[in-house]
Amino acid sequence: MFSKIRQLLEMIRFTHTVFALPFALLSAAMAWQHPDSPFSWTQLVGIVVCMVCARSAAMAFNRIVDRQIDAQNPRTEKRHLPAGLLSLPTVIAFTLVSSVGFVAATLIFLPNPWPLRLSVPVLLFLCGYSYAKRFTIWCHYWLSAALMLSPLATWIAIRGEVALAPTLLSAVIFFWVGGFDILYACQDAVFDRSRQLFSIPARWGIPVALRVALISHLMTIASLFALWHFAGLGPVFLLGCLAVAGLLLYEHWLVTPADLTKVNVAFFHVNAVVSLGLLAVGLADIWLSKFVGDGH
Repeated sequence: MFSKIRQLLEMIRFTHTVFALPFALLSAAMAWQHPDSPFSWTQLVGIVVCMVCARSAAMAFNRIVDRQIDAQNPRTEKRHLPAGLLSLPTVIAFTLVSSVGFVAATLIFLPNPWPLRLSVPVLLFLCGYSYAKRFTIWCHYWLSAALMLSPLATWIAIRGEVALAPTLLSAVIFFWVGGFDILYACQDAVFDRSRQLFSIPARWGIPVALRVALISHLMTIASLFALWHFAGLGPVFLLGCLAVAGLLLYEHWLVTPADLTKVNVAFFHVNAVVSLGLLAVGLADIWLSKFVGDGH
């Protein structure tokens, strides 16, 4: 049983939860600064459970939908379904359990009805990404739009409204994820083109794709500084913005049209530092602001 659980977690790349969960937690930390929305352990548990279940359902669904394509691609042929490490009924059951878990977890936020009302539409949108590369080269930004829902959904769950701060944080995620997914897709440009799958690298070539990704990450940096300014964040977060800008530029220094061997380093290691680092500086900035504001 433990081996099966480990394989399921490996299949959905559970460690990649670090790309979205920190932004949900940062959005929650900002929302909890309002006097009428104090910190709540119950809400924190709800946010974590909803994020984990929603991502698990979407990733497992993606593996189901793409299992035949994965079996044909040398880079993905050893994934759990095409390699026979997990059976299709097992993955379908895992997807259903994760989906039910996500919808059920939204009940934690009652009497706020919006998390429950939006749970199924959000889940459908997340799972819809799995079909995007079959009809649009902008599939990378469907993925980024799915992840950008995390700070907005968190804010709505806590505050019952939409505001500028989580919207700007969502813009950061949208351009950041879209850019690094384009980098990641460069590895499959030839395969995608041969199978008539859609992606920016497959349609326009790797050099153009890398330029689009760079523009996307420049927009990420602009959105970050806008968040710092309009959310009233302080010098600690500003230093974090400068560090993230440097990391994103370093990511593009690592990956070139002539050398894609460092894509995985850029994809996971650098981006994990970006997400976790922004959460850390955001929490530190909020704590410092409260500490100074209390007159300590």
